[in-house]
Amino acid sequence: MSLSVEKLEGSMAKLTIEVPAEEFVKATTTAYNKQKSKFSVPGFRKGKVPQAFIEKMYGPEIFYEDAANALINEYYPKEVEACEEEITSNPEIDVEQIEKGKPFIFTALVAVKPEIKLGEYKGIEIEKVDTEVSEDEIMAEILKAQKENSRSVPVEDRAAKLDDEVTINFDGYMNDEPFEGGKGENYKLTLGSHTFIEGFEDQIVGKNIGDKFDVNVTFPEDYQAADLAGKPAVFKCELLGINAIELPELDDEFAGEVSEFDTFDEYKEDTKKMLQAKKERSAKTEKENKLVDKIAENSEVEIPEAMIKYNQEQMFDETAQSMMYQGLNIEQYLKLTGTTKEELMERIKPDAIARIKAGLVLDAVVEAEKIVPTEEAIDEEIKRMAENYQMEVDKLKELMGDKEMDTLKRDIAAKEALKLIVDNCKEV
Repeated sequence: MSLSVEKLEGSMAKLTIEVPAEEFVKATTTAYNKQKSKFSVPGFRKGKVPQAFIEKMYGPEIFYEDAANALINEYYPKEVEACEEEITSNPEIDVEQIEKGKPFIFTALVAVKPEIKLGEYKGIEIEKVDTEVSEDEIMAEILKAQKENSRSVPVEDRAAKLDDEVTINFDGYMNDEPFEGGKGENYKLTLGSHTFIEGFEDQIVGKNIGDKFDVNVTFPEDYQAADLAGKPAVFKCELLGINAIELPELDDEFAGEVSEFDTFDEYKEDTKKMLQAKKERSAKTEKENKLVDKIAENSEVEIPEAMIKYNQEQMFDETAQSMMYQGLNIEQYLKLTGTTKEELMERIKPDAIARIKAGLVLDAVVEAEKIVPTEEAIDEEIKRMAENYQMEVDKLKELMGDKEMDTLKRDIAAKEALKLIVDNCKEV
C-alpha cells in the first residue's frame, strides 16, 4: 500500500493510493463469497459455483465493483490519517487501475487546509455592547412566568374575546375545493397569538359557543406552501368552547410559587441578575464573533469550493439533528417550510464560509503566537468533559486516542488564541 500526494492549485490535492495486487484478489474473493448464493448454474448446487467458473462465464469484472468499494472504504481513511496534508472535504474518487494480477489504484481529489495571510489581530477596535438590563426587560421576563402559571377557566356566558383560548373545528376551501392541511378538529387557539394567518383570529372575536361561521383570509405572498401563497381562502368554522385565561397576581405568593424567594422584590432582583448574566454571555459571544470576523476581513485566503460544500453538509446535518430534538425530522421540516435541501444548503453557505474563516484565523493566531496548551489546561479540559459525560477522568483518558487528543489540544489552543484577541482589542 502506498500514497502519493500531488498539490494542485486552489488548495486542492490529488491523492493516489495503490493497494497491492494480492489485496485486490482477496477483495474479489470476499465479493464472490457475498454473492455466490445468487448464481444458479446447471451442474452445480446453488451457492457452490466456483469463483473461477463464474468469472469465466461473466468476466472477472463481475466482482470488481464490490471489491473496489470495499478497498476504497478500507484504505482511504487509513491513508488520510497518515497523510501530512489536512484534508478538509469529502473525496472525489476515481479508479485508475483495476485488473486482476495488478495493484488496485485509485485517486481522491480533495480540498486541503488553505493558507491564510493573517491580517492585524491585536488592537482591533470594536463597539462596546450594552449589557444593562431595563425595567421593561425584567417585567417581560416576569410576565412570561406569569403567563406560564396561568389557569384556564371555561366560560359560557359571553362571546370570545382577545386572549381567550378557544376550541374550534375548521375546514379550509379554495375555489370551493378543500385543500391539504386546511382541516382541524378540536383545535385550541389563543386569540391574539397570531398563530394563524393574519386576520383569522380577529374574525373569531365576538362569536359564541355553537356558532358556525366563515373566516375569509388571504395567504401571505411568502407563505411556505407555494400552491397557497398569495391566494384567498375560506375557512368554515365552528366554535366549540371558550376558556378565559386567568393570570396570577404579581405578589409575594406568586414569587413563592415560581421561585425560591419569599417576596416579589427578591424574585424581581434575582430575575434582573439572571437577565444580566444572560446579556453578558451573549455580549461576550457577539464580541468574539465580531472580532474574528474583522480579522478575517483583514486577512487573505482562498477557500476551495469543496471545503465550503463539506462544511455546508456538516451544518445541514446539525440542523437535522436539532430538528430531531424537537420531534421533527428534516424531511418534515423542509415540507413545512416549503424549502428544498438545495435551497437550505444555499442559505447555510454564508455561515459555512464564516465558520471556515474563523477556524483559519484562530489557527493562524495560534501559529503566530506559538501557542501550546499546558498540561494543566489539558487536564482541566478533560475534567470538564468527564463531568459533562458523567464519566471518570481516567476512563475518558483511556478512550481518547492520539487523534482525539490532538483535536482537544487544537481546540484549547484556539480558545487561548481567541482570549488573546479579546484581551488585546479596543472597545469604543
